Order: sequence, then C-alpha cells, then structure tokens
Amino acid sequence: MTPSHQASATRIGLLAIALWSTLALLTAATGRVPPFLLTALTFGMGGLVGLIAAIRGPGLGVLLQSPAAWLHGVGGLFGYHFLYFTALKLAPPAEAGLINYLWPLLIVLLSATLPGHRLRPAHVMGALLGLAGVTLLLASRGLAGFSAEALPGYIAAFAAAFIWAAYSVTSRRFGHVPTEAVAGFCLATSALSFLCHFVSEPPLWPASAGEWFAVAALGVGPVGAAFYAWDIGMKRGDVRFLGVASYAAPVLSTLLLVLAGFAQASLALAVACALIVGGAAIAARVRN
Repeated sequence: MTPSHQASATRIGLLAIALWSTLALLTAATGRVPPFLLTALTFGMGGLVGLIAAIRGPGLGVLLQSPAAWLHGVGGLFGYHFLYFTALKLAPPAEAGLINYLWPLLIVLLSATLPGHRLRPAHVMGALLGLAGVTLLLASRGLAGFSAEALPGYIAAFAAAFIWAAYSVTSRRFGHVPTEAVAGFCLATSALSFLCHFVSEPPLWPASAGEWFAVAALGVGPVGAAFYAWDIGMKRGDVRFLGVASYAAPVLSTLLLVLAGFAQASLALAVACALIVGGAAIAARVRN
C-alpha cells in the first residue's frame, strides 16, 4: 500500500470520528426511544444504506463471507453495543463512560500486534493525553465515585471497550472482506438488537416526525456511513493515529451540544480540547 493510499484511508477513518461526534445531539432528538430499539432501528437503516451501495457496486455476493468474518463483524458491532448498554444499566453513566473510553488507548496498544506496526512512545503519549482530556471533560460533569456495587457495570464497560478495540484492530486481518459486507453485519446487529428490545425494554417508538428524522439521520450518518468509513480506516489507514484521534469524538460532541444550546462552554472543555489536539499532534508526527 502506498503512503498516499494510506493517507486517504486515514482521512476516511477520521470522517467516522467526525460523524460519531453527532451521536449525542441526534440521540437527544430521538426522544424516549429506548437504547436497544434505537440501535435496532439505526443499524437497520445503516445496513440498508450499505445494501444499496453493494447493489450499485460489487453486488450482493459480498455478503457471502466466511463464518469467521461474520463472527468478527457481528461480534464487534453487536457485542460492543450490548455490553455498553449493559454497563449503563449496572453502573453510573459517567463512570461507565469513562471506563468505556479506554478503547482508543487500547487500539493504540493493540496495534503493536499488527504486522509492520511498531508502537512508538509518541503514540502512547498521544493516547494518554487524549484519555486525560476525556477524563477531565467527564469529571467536570460530576463523577459519583466508583463503588463496589457497580462492579459488574464497570466490568461490562471495560469489556465493551476491549471488544471495540479488538474489532477495530483485527479488521486489518480481514482486509480481504469488502467494506460493503459491513451492511450484512449491521443488519444482523439490528435483528439481535430487536430481540434484546422485545425482551428487556418498553415499546416506546419515535413519537413525532422530528424524532423519526433524528433516527433516520443517525442511521445514515453516525450508525451508517461512520461504520463503513471506520472499516476503511482500520483496514488501510494509520491505525495508531486513528486510535489517538478517536478521543476527539466526545469533545466535538460536547462542542456541538454547546452550539445547539444543550450545554454550556467551560474551562474544562477548553483544556480537554487542548489535551486531545496536542495528543493527536504528537502521534501525527510519527509515521512508522
């Protein structure tokens, strides 16, 4: 792979991070739709977007992948969301979110297992600065303190972080699987999420056209295009840099909430921005 191709794939991976920064704002606009139902609806829409792309491109034959590829794709997408929502039920959201945001650091560390990837101190330093920025941002919202009673939730949050990091890094080993195949993984995730919804949640569907629009926007953007872009970035881009850059998502998300009037600007937000930008700048200077 040429440096220009890797740079292009890395930029596409950055698009996924930018799209994920809209998650909080769009999710807030979906009203009282419960998590698993929202996941089912948005992944269903995201999967349909991928099917259309497959039909217009290589054809639906891209869905005929090996059991290992399906286990990797569905295990990563559904496994992460199942464990994350479980963590939110069993532990305070701020603490669970903080533990969950270990996944960018884990991506950086696990990237050392990939052929031709050497983990440099600058990558680790950049990821730690990003983690410090997210920690500061979440702490400014109020951490209730870690408690033994919430230990199962903390374990679920860490497991979610590890699964997402492992899914992301090992995507490199499934480089032969076309990105369009992610459509099938999204649809399978949607089906499993519907099952979880029927078992554990009240049937609170979107109540207005505005809420349905927000659901559709989620399905097309941060739950649709973002996962296809992330697949390209992980398979052909700079995995270590994308791991560090992922810490920008919660900060960009907060900035969008501030601009939309749902949150207030703060010194903690400014410092978090500086830490994450500084960490990404350090990591960006290392190319090999």
